[in-house]
Amino acid sequence: MHHQLIQTIIVCSFLLPISTFAAPTFRSAKPGCEPKCGNVTIPFPFGLGPVGCFLDEWFEIDCGRNATVPVLRKLDLQVLNISLPAYYTANSTAASETSYGLHDGTVKVYLPIVRHQCGGARPSPPNVSLRSSPYSFSQPGNFFAAVGCNNLAVMAETASAVVGCASHCDGGGLGNFSNCSGVGCCRTSIPSGLQEFDVKFKWISDHDTVAVGEECKLAFLADKQWLEFNESKDLRMLREMEYVPGVLEWGITKEMVSVIGLSGRDSSGCEYYGEPESERFPKLYRCYCRSGYDGNAYLADCQDVDECEDPTLNNCPWMCENRPGSYECVDRDWMVRFVAIGIGVGLVAIALLLLLWRLCRVTKRRKRRKQKERFFKRNGGILLEQQLSSSEGGNHVKNGKLFNSKELEKATNNFSNERILGQGGQGTVYKGMLEDGRIVAIKRSCGMVADVGKVEQFINELVILSQVNHRNVVKLLGYCLETQLPLLVYEFIPNKTLSHYLHDPKNELVLSWEMRLRIAAEVAGALSYLHSSASIPIYHRDIKSTNIMLDDKYRAKIVDFGISKFVSIDQTHVTTQVRGTFGYLDPEYFQSCQFTDKSDVYSFGVVLAELLTGQMPISIVRPEEYRGLATYFVLSMEENHLVDILDSEVLKQGKEEEILAVAYLAKRCLDLQGKRRPSMKEVVMELERMGMLRNPSRNVQNHSDIDISSNNTSWDDVWTSMTSDLDVDLISFPDVHPLLDIESW
Repeated sequence: MHHQLIQTIIVCSFLLPISTFAAPTFRSAKPGCEPKCGNVTIPFPFGLGPVGCFLDEWFEIDCGRNATVPVLRKLDLQVLNISLPAYYTANSTAASETSYGLHDGTVKVYLPIVRHQCGGARPSPPNVSLRSSPYSFSQPGNFFAAVGCNNLAVMAETASAVVGCASHCDGGGLGNFSNCSGVGCCRTSIPSGLQEFDVKFKWISDHDTVAVGEECKLAFLADKQWLEFNESKDLRMLREMEYVPGVLEWGITKEMVSVIGLSGRDSSGCEYYGEPESERFPKLYRCYCRSGYDGNAYLADCQDVDECEDPTLNNCPWMCENRPGSYECVDRDWMVRFVAIGIGVGLVAIALLLLLWRLCRVTKRRKRRKQKERFFKRNGGILLEQQLSSSEGGNHVKNGKLFNSKELEKATNNFSNERILGQGGQGTVYKGMLEDGRIVAIKRSCGMVADVGKVEQFINELVILSQVNHRNVVKLLGYCLETQLPLLVYEFIPNKTLSHYLHDPKNELVLSWEMRLRIAAEVAGALSYLHSSASIPIYHRDIKSTNIMLDDKYRAKIVDFGISKFVSIDQTHVTTQVRGTFGYLDPEYFQSCQFTDKSDVYSFGVVLAELLTGQMPISIVRPEEYRGLATYFVLSMEENHLVDILDSEVLKQGKEEEILAVAYLAKRCLDLQGKRRPSMKEVVMELERMGMLRNPSRNVQNHSDIDISSNNTSWDDVWTSMTSDLDVDLISFPDVHPLLDIESW
């Protein structure tokens, strides 16, 4: 039923909590009549129950079977709040926002949302007509709003003006209420005295790109306060709703004023308000308690307010005496002595306050110091000290800059959402500017409290990057652990990830063949440095195109060392829980849990395949046996179909010998047996020969003897094994989406 549907809407978190509409306690019903329905106070002239509890049938409230949902019976509108008129300037004949306020003489109700072209959505509820009633839609209390792409919604009820507004999407789809100024949503004021809500929709433009699912158009009248409260909410949620809160103004007729009988009273009165009297809009009055009185004027029950009890209601410098409807300031000779005593007491109080202020400062300073110590321990400070004592590169961390929280808060405008560069599983990255003018990237762990696992990754990345110095590895500038969440400060890399430039269809930059070769060589050089030239060998363990960023000159920078590992010089592998990104994961590591330097080589081979083909590492578009790019690439080479999967830019710009050389190098890196893969040092040498000599035929020496199909385990078997057993700590396919994967930081 209609009422049950409205009750369902109430629980929706999108709506302003009903508690904000709670009526003041002095509003009351007639003696013997029910004063409340659910949480809503029902003041006279409104009423529940038998005739006499309400002034007129227009003010009769139906509380429903469960006695929890008040409804204006004649209008069939659910009531959220009823407010009585308050006192306003005498002789005022025009109701306005400045004269009586938005909650004076109003009823908050649920009003329907009108829909147009909304597919399978339920039909719009009937329009609301207030004709011949003592109600009208509040001009100061409501906005007319329209939502949708290329939407022109017009409400033409009044003869004096045509009310409407237009909204566009500009290809970005709907936003939220905070942008309700024409982008996905628009709003405008309504005329006073409006009693009919009838909407017509028009398609206004064919120039804007309409996102899929954005054809639906909506229009509604809504409470201004409700719109402001929900300005951060997603506009799409309106499609699931049928009603929104709105504001009605109400009054009583001259005959009703006579029934109430307020004439001759000093404490209350009734005044005309609203539109000129006509057949459409009768002459209506508001009754109120005059200045100095409070209560329900419609019950002739206005009580004197004691202004002397509330300092905000009087301006007496010394003493105050209450009078009926007013107050009087009293001045006595003995007040001089009272002032002298007060001054003495005041001086003593000031001295005590200064002492307390000093104690508070000392206490706060001590509390801040203990809080920093607590944050330091919780954010991995003890773990960092252990790493420093056991790591040969500990001095590098000690020499790194230790930033304070105030400096980083200032750099990011207190971590404003406008400074966010991206978000991911490990945290949020902000763009900041230090006091010396340097632009930096600041990564903060996600959540309200730092997660133990993420703290370990932060400390691991801090220790590793502190001793790495390579032009193709992101540079760590410093850190801060004495905040609620740990912070790492990096050099700022202005461009996006390699994955973005390879896979994002909206990307305007097309990577040339020469750029792809150079990026491959730079990444290989950085990995070779980590494996062979760093003071302690380092396995990255998560090489992928989203962890390769491009600087202002489109030079490669490897990022995200959260799961990287130090390896002793005499170690050949590390045994660890399987971590990494599906599609880049070494099958040998997946099966044995032993990560070697050749595991990074395998991941690099997938990146080479991406550079050659421009295809995603995992794609549901390809047949099931070819979902993984590594399998698809190797089998295409074995079946002599390589040219069918190569990127058009590669075919257009690359020489056949160069493409073939890089393809065979990628195939060697993707060998299922790690021992048969080249080392990163060998990969660097081959790529450098291609780049410097521009004669890849030298590097293609007897490639025909490289036969991956000779392995005991086939690519189909490996793919089936890896996709059927997912009981490991892996980053799934959505994590490699080029626009969502901020784990590149």
